[in-house]
Amino acid sequence: MVSVVGLVKRYGRFTAVNGVSLSIRRGEIFGILGPNGAGKTTTLEIIEGIRTSDAGTVVVDGLDVRRQRRAVQRRIGVQLQATTLFPDLTVRETLNLFGRFYPHAIGADELLREVSLEEKARAYPQNLSGGQRQRLALALALVNDPTLVFLDEPTTGLDPQSRHMLWDTVLHLRERGKTVVLTTHFMDEAQALCDRIAIMDHGAIIAQDTPAGLIALLGASATIECAFTAANGGAPASSITPNELRTLTGATDAREGLERTLIYTDNVEQTLVALLQYAAARGVTVAHLQVHAPTLEDVFLKLTGRGLRE
Repeated sequence: MVSVVGLVKRYGRFTAVNGVSLSIRRGEIFGILGPNGAGKTTTLEIIEGIRTSDAGTVVVDGLDVRRQRRAVQRRIGVQLQATTLFPDLTVRETLNLFGRFYPHAIGADELLREVSLEEKARAYPQNLSGGQRQRLALALALVNDPTLVFLDEPTTGLDPQSRHMLWDTVLHLRERGKTVVLTTHFMDEAQALCDRIAIMDHGAIIAQDTPAGLIALLGASATIECAFTAANGGAPASSITPNELRTLTGATDAREGLERTLIYTDNVEQTLVALLQYAAARGVTVAHLQVHAPTLEDVFLKLTGRGLRE
């Protein structure tokens, strides 16, 4: 559905997108995951034909975006990070207005059902909750019945219930055969929704695979999170380094996380025993001990040396 090769976008001396290449399959949910400022939105805007690249090629559904931009834009739907709505038009009137921009549009009633806004058809945008406004923005992206839908950080700022309602709508789009491309900086969102993910940092794609394939890069079956506090007469907690923890039985890697030390292991029981023995020998106490399955957050930390939220 989408083929991107060698995409570059510069602003003066700053390179926002640096040689991005990716391939998006028809009928899948493809995620671009990365921190703010990674180049996700700029990449999407170039694919959508909103922004022009300095180098590289983009082909959408067999059409060259640079040469056939209008034809591409008739086939896609776009939900931007922020959508400005007309304050004097109701939800239904807004959908009807946008529908008239296209030769063939989905009716307002069907769109309202798609995004679960039937009860808000006569409401004005300023009277909608944040989640309802995002669902209206998604309905506007679907008004032309696109084959390819772009969602740019669609759940930022939403409460958990609104996020999950939007997730259900996105999954339903895939069931209907739509191809969905979304950007996000939420690890759980990418892991729950996406068939494949490209991790982006400093304008470049640093990894690309299924969520399970990316997590397999860690070579671990579990992550141990812990912190160390000094005991009476023991070593200072700051003296415990990841290099030493990597030598624990079963450990495959160890890194400093945002607030705690992370130890990756392929044998949880052996590593936990070795960790407690090591702490006792060094005269420190293990605090805030947690064990969980590896996540995309762990993958990003391994690839970049820092947490996604930093």
